[in-house]
Amino acid sequence: MKNGETPAARAPRRVRVTATGISGGAAPFPVSRELDEQSEVGELVIGSLIRSQLRLALVVGGGFLLILLSVPVLLAFLPVIADLSIFGVPAPWILLGVGVYPLVIGCGMLYVLSAQRNENRYRDLVDGR
Repeated sequence: MKNGETPAARAPRRVRVTATGISGGAAPFPVSRELDEQSEVGELVIGSLIRSQLRLALVVGGGFLLILLSVPVLLAFLPVIADLSIFGVPAPWILLGVGVYPLVIGCGMLYVLSAQRNENRYRDLVDGR
């Protein structure tokens, strides 16, 4: 001991050790490993993505066809519209020729955004976020 130091002053400082961050039980088994090993869980995850994309395609395609087929039905029930002409062009032609393009673009945008959302959910599941 030097110059009046006590043994407690020379001893290294105590450090408190807490939980290591690993909870009890088995180590996590990532979904990406399930996919790589082509296990039943991996097949289930892939099948879920395929089903959600198929459902989306059927809903958007069915909605598009429903709206597109409603134009001839509308013209059949309201023959007054069929007799109209705008700048010499019959109204049904305008409805089908000009009105369909915004519908196609809208359905396409809806499909792409929804498909990206499905794929992002799948990617988050695989990455374990």
